[in-house]
Amino acid sequence: MTSYLLRDASPLGDGTTDVLLADGVVAALGDEAAAARDRGDVTQVDAHGLVLLPGLVDLHTHLREPGREDAETIRSGTRAAALGGFTAVHAMANTTPTQDTAGVVEQVWRLGRDAGWADVHPVGAVTVGLEGERLAELGAMAHSQAHVRVFSDDGRCVHDPVVMRRALEYVKAFDGVVAQHAQEPRLTEGSQMHEGVVSAELGLAGWPAVAEEAIIARDVLLAEHVGSRLHVCHLSTAGSVEIVRWAKSRGIDVTAEVTPHHLLLTDELVRGYDPVFKVNPPLRTQRDVEAVRAGLEDGTIDIVATDHAPHAREDKDCEWAAAAFGMTGLETALSVVQEVMVDTGRFTWADVARVLSTKPAEIGRVTDHGRPIAVGEPANLTLVDPNVRRTVDPRTQGTQSSNTPLRGREISGCVIATFLRGRATVLDGGACDDQVVIA
Repeated sequence: MTSYLLRDASPLGDGTTDVLLADGVVAALGDEAAAARDRGDVTQVDAHGLVLLPGLVDLHTHLREPGREDAETIRSGTRAAALGGFTAVHAMANTTPTQDTAGVVEQVWRLGRDAGWADVHPVGAVTVGLEGERLAELGAMAHSQAHVRVFSDDGRCVHDPVVMRRALEYVKAFDGVVAQHAQEPRLTEGSQMHEGVVSAELGLAGWPAVAEEAIIARDVLLAEHVGSRLHVCHLSTAGSVEIVRWAKSRGIDVTAEVTPHHLLLTDELVRGYDPVFKVNPPLRTQRDVEAVRAGLEDGTIDIVATDHAPHAREDKDCEWAAAAFGMTGLETALSVVQEVMVDTGRFTWADVARVLSTKPAEIGRVTDHGRPIAVGEPANLTLVDPNVRRTVDPRTQGTQSSNTPLRGREISGCVIATFLRGRATVLDGGACDDQVVIA
């Protein structure tokens, strides 16, 4: 295995030091690492001015395989993840067949291992076929080779409170967590966008904030009742932030995520009827955007998760009503967090590591990612140039799909290198427009 010396890197954006990666771990720091500068068997990377972060971990990724390889494959999706600085992703269960048995989650886990770009941790379905009626093989998936710890019917809500209660009770046996897609189905039938001024002006069926908030309120109470872990997927409204804040004040074991697009974009973008902005939950108002930013800053919202949702061109390049919900996000998530939270002074780079690496790994019970940058720790790391401005071009991205809402937009920062157990999966000479893919 190649050894790497990262010269003058800035761990978590604080000071500079040399970092030696060897045998899959952080082998040395500081003067001990600098001693390798004269060694000919070490690949040296000029990391001056670059921020070194623990490898990013996404708790919410749609890789589409098996079943929709026309939109994404595990290989292409994890390649996109590596380009975005991620060393581990959690693959959501809404595949075909559904990830509701030990056999399917093991297949996904093996495909991720074979691809080699990033570790893939399958998310198991809560119910059989995502139908919301019968619990899936939760225990079998938990004890499979994939060691599933996160269960979700994402794309659909576990709307039956009895089924949700039973799931929360069941996962306690193996320290699992239920990740809920909070959407009351009866309140969102036929909905096309956020219910508000813009939907009224455009004549599109509205998606009320209360449809999300009602499910979160119910589920935090259920989690309290049974003493189980609950995770709220893609929280998007000001009211949802307040409910989670209240639940945490009561000591309820709840965590929540926000997506990059809900941190950045609003429903005003729907005025052009471009289906790239059609997403579930929908883009909300500027008031909601400010609320989720504040919630992320004060810790009410625990993590940023991409909800990377690639689609085949024909599913997005059509009229608004017929278009699929979803946006890609693996390759731009870090830049959005930098622009919204770091560049505005709300976050330090240590905070970025917490919401994009350490805490997602903790929620997903992934023990070898999100670790401190310290001697002996696994060398799952990301080098970022925070001073670059780049324009998002879907044609240069690793994902198979082009449905990024940031197309043509200039964003902050660029991933220079990604290391998975000390192996460079991405390494860039410094231009950021010409990433050199190693794996």
